[in-house]
Amino acid sequence: MSVRLTGRGQGPRSACKWANFPIETSESQNRPSSYSCHALNINAHRELNYVYRERTLASLSIQGVSKTFPNGHRVLDDITIDVASGEFLTLLGPSGCGKTTLLKAIAGFHPLTSGRFLIDGKDVTALPPESRNTAMCFQSYALFPHMTVAENILFGPRQNGAGKAECHARLEAALQQVDLAAHATKLPSALSGGQQQRVALARAMAMRPGVILFDEPLSNLDAKLREQVRFEIRALQARHGFTAIYVTHDQAEALAMSDRIVVLNGGRIEQIDTPAAIYDRPASRFVADFIGAANILRADILGLAGQTIWRVRTDLGEFDIRSESDPKAPHHFVCWRPEAAEIVSQAQAPQSNIFQAVVTAQAFQGNVTDVVVRSGKSDAAYRIQTRRPLTVGASVMVRVDPASFCFLEAAH
Repeated sequence: MSVRLTGRGQGPRSACKWANFPIETSESQNRPSSYSCHALNINAHRELNYVYRERTLASLSIQGVSKTFPNGHRVLDDITIDVASGEFLTLLGPSGCGKTTLLKAIAGFHPLTSGRFLIDGKDVTALPPESRNTAMCFQSYALFPHMTVAENILFGPRQNGAGKAECHARLEAALQQVDLAAHATKLPSALSGGQQQRVALARAMAMRPGVILFDEPLSNLDAKLREQVRFEIRALQARHGFTAIYVTHDQAEALAMSDRIVVLNGGRIEQIDTPAAIYDRPASRFVADFIGAANILRADILGLAGQTIWRVRTDLGEFDIRSESDPKAPHHFVCWRPEAAEIVSQAQAPQSNIFQAVVTAQAFQGNVTDVVVRSGKSDAAYRIQTRRPLTVGASVMVRVDPASFCFLEAAH
C-alpha cells in the first residue's frame, strides 16, 4: 500500500486538518471514497534510507544524576552511565527502584536535584523535552484516539515544521518499518494492542531522534504477543541503529533484548553489564536473587584447592569453586543457578561438590521440571532443574559444577 499527502482537503473534513493537508491511502474502508489515493511506486528500502540518512546516532552520558522528591524521598542516588551510540540499554529493577524516574528525567519531564545529561556531548539538562533529540514510547501508547495511524505518525514531524515531501517520505518509511501500511487510515481503537504499540514506535522513529526511550512498552500485552513484539522492537533497533533506553521489570525482556543491562535497587546501581555476565556472574545478592532463580549459600573460604579453585565450607558441606578472582574476605555468599545442578547416582557421584537431598516439590514446565529439594544439613530449600520428573519424597544425590558457582559480596 502507498500513502499520498495532498493539498488542502476539499471534502467535508480534511483527513489531516491540523496539518493543513489530508492523507490519502489505498485503504479506504475507514474513510470516505474521496480519500482513496494514487499509487506512488516508491521503493520501501529507498524510503527507509531517506528517512534515516540525516539522522545522527546519539550517545548519552548520565553524569552523577540524583533526584529527591519534595517529600524528601531520594529516588535516584548518584547515577552515572555512559551509553554508546546505537546501544540498546535496559534499566531493570523492581517497582520503586527509580528506573522510570530516570527515563523521564532523560526525556526532560523531571528536573534533577543534581547531575546532568549529555547527548552527543551536548549538555541538555536544562533543555525542554522537544529540544533533546529524544522520543518516547509510553506504556499506555499515548496515541491520539481521534487521529488515524498516519496522522499519529506525522504529528511530531509536522509540529517540528517538516515539509510535505519530507513528511511523505517519513510516513511511507514508518509504515513499512512496522508493517502497518494496510492500516494507515484506521483509528487506534480499530487496532490490537500489539499494532497500537507498533504505531507508537513508528511515531517515535518518524521524529528521527538520536535516542528512543521506552517506558515498559509491552506490559499491556499478553505473554505470547509480548514475546513477538519484543523481537520486532529489537530487530528494528538493530537494523536502524538508534540508541535505545528501555525500562522494564521483566527479566526475560531485559535478557533477550539488551546489549547491556543496568540493575537498579533503591535508586542506586547494583550492576551494569551484558545480559550473560549479569546472569552468570551477578555482583550482589540482590542481582542474583532478582535475575532468574538462584540458590544462595553463606560460604567460609578455606583456601586454594588448585589453580583458580577455591575450597569453601557451606551449610551443604564443602565445595570447590572455580574463580579467576581472589575473594578478598574470608566470609562470602556464593550462588548457583538451578540448571547448573545435575542428579547423579551413588556410583557416579564424585568426591566433591555433591550433597544428598530429598525431593519436596516439583513443577513440570514442558522441556524441564523445576524441582525443590531439601538437605538434612540445612533448613533451606534449593531449586534444581531436571529433564524428567522425579518422585516427591525420593532421596537424590545432587552435583554442582565448580565453574557454575559465583562469589557474591562479602557476608557480614
